[in-house]
Order: sequence, then structure tokens, then C-alpha cells
Amino acid sequence: MKILILGCGNIGSVAAEDIVKSMNSIDVVVADRDGARAKEVAERIGENNVSWIQLDASNHNELVNALKDFDLAMGFLPGKLGYCLAQACIDAEKDLVDVSYMSQNPLTLNEKAVKACVTIIPDCGLAPGISNILVGHAAAKLDKVWGVHIMVGGVPEKPIPPLGYTITWSPESLIDEYTRKARIVKEGKIVEVEALSGLEEVEFPNVRRLEAFYTDGLRTLPYTVRNVNDMWEKTLRYPEHAEKIKLLKALGFFDERQVDVEGVSISPRKLTVKLLKSKLWKPEVKDIVALKVEVSGTKNDKQTRYVYHLLDRYDEKRGITAMARTTAYPASIIAQLILKKAIKEKGVVPPERLGMSEEFFSKFLNELEKRGIKITEEVLG
Repeated sequence: MKILILGCGNIGSVAAEDIVKSMNSIDVVVADRDGARAKEVAERIGENNVSWIQLDASNHNELVNALKDFDLAMGFLPGKLGYCLAQACIDAEKDLVDVSYMSQNPLTLNEKAVKACVTIIPDCGLAPGISNILVGHAAAKLDKVWGVHIMVGGVPEKPIPPLGYTITWSPESLIDEYTRKARIVKEGKIVEVEALSGLEEVEFPNVRRLEAFYTDGLRTLPYTVRNVNDMWEKTLRYPEHAEKIKLLKALGFFDERQVDVEGVSISPRKLTVKLLKSKLWKPEVKDIVALKVEVSGTKNDKQTRYVYHLLDRYDEKRGITAMARTTAYPASIIAQLILKKAIKEKGVVPPERLGMSEEFFSKFLNELEKRGIKITEEVLG
């Protein structure tokens, strides 16, 4: 069997190494638009069952042709390419595990995926990803779900000037998170609110005081966990981060429309991506990831609340960020379960639907724990 891993950045490279070393009978090919980066990742992993190719995932025909040689694809691409990758996998009739922060609703591809007899699992990272799986698990145990609240964020162990933040994942997707309107459920209806709104300060166990604000992290949840009164996802950062990002946004640093600078046309957003990579990529800084998922409702006519906590830290021994661990490992685990035929459902299968299976949930948490990622569960009345 062969796997194609598209995107060799901070997350894709960690997922590649995990699946290469977990399933040494599987041939893994890492691909990137930058062939040198794909080669470096394959050589760093250094196992006989990994190789590399150069591939432009924005070229649909080239992508479909490449996919035909594989059994499964894993996507670690910028959000703007995620939906196109899912379409390409359907056209090539190949399964897909994806983590991209796409703006489109992947569920719109379900009918085509079912017809092609493929499994497309979107949003297989941290949040969306682990968060959705936890929501699905709790929802399956409740007779009625009233509320879903998710708080999640990756931050340096200590605030790093000027934003109290360091880059641990795609800066393109980070900007998407700050600019894309967030879908939440309010009084039973899906509404859109501005990203960075809903600001509040929170206390998270064993972490400094943080702030939380709305981002578009629910993804498929409003369409799969229905008739909920209140549902939202908020991103965690150190205090004052949101106001600084709002300033950059107001000044046009995230605008895509090109501006003329002494006869040269340039997109402010593309320049900002470059600057974020240059100024905020600090691999020497250790990070932490904090996640809290709270699902409330009724069970046997009694009010019941499931509360999950995850706190992960930088892996000093292997030099892997907490963000990479909590994003890459879920995708790798889910891909391996597909290859082992433990996931058989066809169509677009959101992670919360997987979480509704007790058998899957047990296997998933067990595999996370093998990698040092622990999730606690409280059941409150």
C-alpha cells in the first residue's frame, strides 16, 4: 500500500515521520511544491519506506494523475487548496485525511464521495479535529445536547514580543483564522460573527491567564450536531494579542488586493505572510497547547455536562512542537485506522461522527496516549 502526503511543513513532516515509523510495511511518499523541502523531509526521516516527489497541488490534472498511484492521501496544504484536494481525491477515487483550514463546507462533497466509494475525512487536526471528536463522543452519550463550547490555542510557554506569540503552523492559515467570519450557533440558529470578537479573559489550569475570542473552528459541527441552543469555538492567546491583530487588520496588512509600491504591485497579505515567517518563526521557543471542550445537555432527564481538558508541551527529546504533535498525530492515527480497515464508512466523514463510535474513540485515545497526549474527562451533574 502507498500513501501520498501533500505538504512538508511543520505539521506534514511530523505526520509523515509518525506514519512511516508506525507502519513500516507501507510505502510513504512526501510531496511538496518545493522539491528541496520534500527531499529534506524524506532524508531526515531516513527510513527505507519513505521517498519524495515534487508536486504542485494547485494543478488539478497533475494532482489527479499523481494520486492514481496511491491508496490514500493526506493533506497538509493551505486552506485555499483543501477543497480542491478533496475534489481531486474523489476524481481519482482515493481516500483522504485532511487538516486544511478550508473556507468551503466539505460536506457538500459527500454525495460525490459516496458515489466514488471513497472516504474523505476533513479537519483531522487539533481544533477542528480532536475537539470535534470529543464533541461527537459526548453528544452520543447525551439524549439532548444544549450547548457546545470549545476553547483552544497554541502559545509559547511565555509571551514573546511583539504579539505574545510565535508561529508554529501555516501563517497563511493563521491569517485565515483572524480574518474569516466565525460561524457559531446562538439561540438555536447558525449566525456569523467577526473573528476576534467575543473577547474574554479565562483561567486555564497550569497555564497563565489567557484571552479567548471567536474563530471559525466549529467547521462541520453546526450541521452534524443539530438542535443545539448555543455552540461556539474560541481561540486562546495571551492577553492583548487580539487588539494587536485587530490593528494589523484595520491597517490593511491582511488585504489581498495588490497595492503599488514604487512601481511594484504587491499583496499586503503575501508580504505579511513573509514577515510573520521571518519575525515569528522561533524554533528555539518551546510552546504549549491548551484545549477545553464542554458539552452540556440532558441524559435520563438529568442535566449532564462533559468537560474535556488537554494540555500538551513541546517535545524536547525529539524537538517537536506541541502544535505539531496535537495536529499531526491525530491525522496520522486516523489515516492508519483507515488503512487497517477500522474506518469503513464512505463519503465525507467529519471527525465528530467518528467520535460517536465508542470503539473508534477508545482506539483513538489509546494511540494519542502512546504518543504522550493525554485527555481528561469529567462528567458533571
